[in-house]
Amino acid sequence: MKLTIGNLHVQDVCLGSENSFKDGILTIDKEAAIAYLKEEDDHITDLDIVIARPGDDTRIVPVIETIEPRVRMDGRCLFPGVTGDLVPAGDGDLKAFKGCCVTVVGKEWGSFGDGVIDMGGEGAKQTYWSKLINICLVGDTDEEFERHEQQKCNHALRWAGHRFAEYIGKTAKELEPEEVETYEFDPILKRDEARKDLPNVAIVLQPQSQMEALGYNDLLYGWDMNRYLPSFLSPTEIFDGCIISGSFMPASSKWSTWEFQNFPTIKEMFKYDGIEYNFVGVIMSNLNVALDQKERSCVISCNIAKNLGVDYAIITEEGYGNPDADYVRMQVIFEDAGIPVVGISNESDGRDGFGQPLVTLDEKMNANVSTGNVGELCELPACATVIGNLEAMNRDGMSGSWGYDEILGKSARDDGSILMEDNNWFCGDHISGLCLKTMLEY
Repeated sequence: MKLTIGNLHVQDVCLGSENSFKDGILTIDKEAAIAYLKEEDDHITDLDIVIARPGDDTRIVPVIETIEPRVRMDGRCLFPGVTGDLVPAGDGDLKAFKGCCVTVVGKEWGSFGDGVIDMGGEGAKQTYWSKLINICLVGDTDEEFERHEQQKCNHALRWAGHRFAEYIGKTAKELEPEEVETYEFDPILKRDEARKDLPNVAIVLQPQSQMEALGYNDLLYGWDMNRYLPSFLSPTEIFDGCIISGSFMPASSKWSTWEFQNFPTIKEMFKYDGIEYNFVGVIMSNLNVALDQKERSCVISCNIAKNLGVDYAIITEEGYGNPDADYVRMQVIFEDAGIPVVGISNESDGRDGFGQPLVTLDEKMNANVSTGNVGELCELPACATVIGNLEAMNRDGMSGSWGYDEILGKSARDDGSILMEDNNWFCGDHISGLCLKTMLEY
């Protein structure tokens, strides 16, 4: 499979009366975009588009999703089984607007999986999103059935974000890209002889699928991953929109759709493919709740690895807490099969940093990369501008903030300053490989 991504680098985004890209300036027809998105889903009651730029004294909350604007050159939808027909992904030509993202924001209401982005100041250091121009799609819906639920599907707004990314991406279709990324993934059984002496390396992804109720989990080709069994995928499928982010999981631990589209760890594996090792692809697993479901996924994933002849594996999870059981078990079953593992996850060490990092541990886990502690407290001053609703931090059960604490008070204070856990930064631990943090031993 061969996937090419032609990149156009966005220097600024403006709202106007046309859709165009010229001299690095992306112009979006605001009225036409809003009309299109409302026409596609009559559950949307209110929509606005607001631009937030790197360095702005702006806080965005509650953030629901981020997506990279792209277009398929063959006219196929960007997210098969979600924004269009269920068709194959991973092969063909794309164009992408780099340096920006569609950021879906609740105008009034947040939920457990929603987070915070700061575009300037100390808070900007906490997420990669502050480096991008955020094209904020700020909205509300008539989904009253979940209005006051801590955990929301946020279906209408999430789907609007994916459609909006397609809408913007179409502007690039006839333009000449500034650079082209090429990812070639040759059939495993038809690779050249030069590779036969290289070690075989695979990556095991464990996307979020804990919710037994459908509509909250990551979707693979439009299929809820709670109802999914592990399978083998080409890494080019991941880049090409075969999977989208769900609404469940504490915000800092999530993989947004933008991160799936650009998965840095997979890109790094391509970089040395055929040189230092033979990259044999993605084993796509999941993260379920019941122990037999966890064991089943681990057994199937390990058997796929053995049949592929995997010598070494990277295993990474989207989440922490209950999913740690899947993450640890997956490492142990691979190690028991003679396949050494490097794990990538964040930790939950408590606010003082001295707690047990994962819910369960095993001595066979001897090579793990940490991307941050979800419990670490962060206190920041007010920002001049808030996109969304700061009160969501106090009212709506977001994963790293609270409405009242007898010692700390409330997370979003009356003066606009905030106190919250790392948990609340949107995808802030960037387990996909974007992580901006470093480790300090003392």
